[in-house]
Amino acid sequence: MTRKKILIVDDQYGIRLLLFEVFKKDGYKTFQAANGKEALEIVRNEVPDIVLLDMKMPGMDGLEILKHIKGINNGINVIMMTAYGELDMLEEATNYGVITHFTKPFDIDQMRMAVKQVLIAVENNNLDEIKLNF
Repeated sequence: MTRKKILIVDDQYGIRLLLFEVFKKDGYKTFQAANGKEALEIVRNEVPDIVLLDMKMPGMDGLEILKHIKGINNGINVIMMTAYGELDMLEEATNYGVITHFTKPFDIDQMRMAVKQVLIAVENNNLDEIKLNF
């Protein structure tokens, strides 16, 4: 089995570093991006299995990045992260295929569990049946 790839996209260095270290320690091949341009370059070159994507970032916001990711490869799974309660943006993100979202500050163990569940579901080809409630 090849190592699963995770891309962390957040303009906050501390959150990126924390998630990078946690998922790297869990055995995933982990990438990080501070903005949309970096994220899309990694999506094109590395084809991550899952993207942890912050909703609010300067320049290209999470929703815009999500649309570009899905345009490059609709099969890439995305979990949104937000510090805000933008229900309309989250609703639109869901329409673009976001699997679930986490509100900051989130429980790191719940995030790890969600990523693991999604990757197992993808491997077993039953993503439609997955229900994530965090």
